[in-house]
Order: sequence, then C-alpha cells, then structure tokens
Amino acid sequence: MVTEASVDAPPLRPVETVYRPARPVDVRATLRTLARGTGDPAWRVEGDRVWRAVRTPHGAGTLCLVGGRSEVRAAAWGPGAEWLVDGVPELLGEGDDWSGLDVSASPFLSEARRRSPGLRLTRTRQVVQVLVPAVLEQKVTSTEAWRAWRQLVRAHGEPAPGPAPAGMVVPPSAETWRRVPSWEWHRAGVGPQRSATVMRVCAVASSLERVVGLGRGGPEVDARLRSVPGVGVWTAAETTQRALGDADSPSVGDYHLPALVGWALVGAPVDDDGMLELLEPYRGHRERVVRLISASGFAKPRFGPRMTIQDHRGH
Repeated sequence: MVTEASVDAPPLRPVETVYRPARPVDVRATLRTLARGTGDPAWRVEGDRVWRAVRTPHGAGTLCLVGGRSEVRAAAWGPGAEWLVDGVPELLGEGDDWSGLDVSASPFLSEARRRSPGLRLTRTRQVVQVLVPAVLEQKVTSTEAWRAWRQLVRAHGEPAPGPAPAGMVVPPSAETWRRVPSWEWHRAGVGPQRSATVMRVCAVASSLERVVGLGRGGPEVDARLRSVPGVGVWTAAETTQRALGDADSPSVGDYHLPALVGWALVGAPVDDDGMLELLEPYRGHRERVVRLISASGFAKPRFGPRMTIQDHRGH
C-alpha cells in the first residue's frame, strides 16, 4: 500500500551525471514508449523534465532527465540511484546503431527519419517492470490495461524517492506482485488468465532478469521469455523492445500495428503476414522502422464505428 513519506525524513542526496551522446538524442521521443498511457504513476513529463519511477535491482529509484540532443543532465534518488545513473546512456540509446538502416527507397520513411534524427531505441535493462504491463495489455484495449496498471501500481507500489512530482509511484517488486489478492485483480478488471501469467512471471523473475546479459534480443532471449506459460510472441516482443533495445522485434499479433504499417508504407491495411512482408527489406531494423512510423505522427484512416477489440496477443 502506498503511504506518504515522513515529513521529518532528511532529503535524499541525488546521484548526478551529464550524458553527452555521440549522436543527437531526443529524450521524449526515445522514452515515450515506456509510458503506459495518460496518468501512468511511474512516468511524468513536467516542462523540460522527464521523470521515471523505477524498481531497480537495488530497490526503488527516481530518475529525472533534463535536456537533449547534445547534452542530458540526469539526477537520481533512492537506493537504486547509482544503478539508474549508470544506465542513462543505454536508456537514451547508446549502442543502438541505425547506420545500417537504409530507408532511401521509401519516401515516407526517408521523411520520417529526417524529421526524427534524435529517435533511438531505449534499453531499460528491466525485464519484469516492462513485462508485467505487457501482460496486462493482452486481449484488452489499451484503455482497460492502462487503467488496471494505474490502479494496481498505486495500491501496491511505493512513493517515488526524492523530489519526484506528487503522485509518482515506484511499481511493485516481483514479490509484491505475487501477494496481490485475487479480488484486487478482479476489481482492477484483470481476468484470471492474465493475473496468473503475472504470477508465473514473478515466480521466475530473477531468471528472466538475467536475459539482459544476453544482449539485445534474439532466439535465446525469446525462448526464455516464452517459456513462461501465457507469454507469447507479442508479449515477448513488447518486452525485448523496451527492456533490451531489440531492433528487430515487430509486435506480431498486435490489433492495430499491421494496419498502421500497411497504410503508412503502401496506403492500404494489411494483416500480420502482410506487415512482415513489408518489413522484410529492413530485417535487422524492423522495430526501428515501426518506431519511425509511430514517431512520425501518422495515423491510419478511421472507417465506421469503433469496435470491441478481441485479439490474441498473449498466445
């Protein structure tokens, strides 16, 4: 249960650094994929500051990033502060090499790349903090999943350390997720299949976190994540994209993505197979292409009334 920090507690001293990337970086565009909807308790943008509340291997932490392009100032608080500061370069795309991506054959992608020179793939190095909300997003609309995330994190997380904006909460640890009672999952609108998958994920959390040491993705990482019943191809991809900076993991099985890619690249909707065919020329960079499309602001046309979403992303 979230409680207010003691007003008599001494202020935490921040751990600080200045990151000067070799290539320009757009902090907001790079990290936007980590926000779980409007009102995510673990994410906040205020003015020129981007805030994250993070469950690190060393405990709770708050990270604040200011600046961009050629210089980013970072400050972190809490037991996880040093770990967070050490990870700032990878969080902001260091090691994410776009040099082999040739989009010259696509006017759309060429223009998107020109307009987003600072876009990078983030690498949080946090598997469970990314995997749990991905599981919550299986088979439901984003609105439903994000509402459940907000409700559960606020109820079972802890206040973000340091001078974080009011209401910011560090997501629960794996052990805490496992103690969430069934009736609270139900009240948050999370069915027994998804809650059971979260429990299975958290039961092997330490093993899953070790995939960070295997690099930025690939068959072995995918196999380890999908060895947990309930974690399918979509959920694994959503995790490796954010936790590992996987550049070649398009989210197959997504309700919206194939149509978005199709409309952007050929002016017509496609299914998963069609999306993979369109992305094949960019193999090795397929997630970078998807991120370029998303960052461009392009939106697929809307036809007819909104429908109830029923997909099978967890299978």
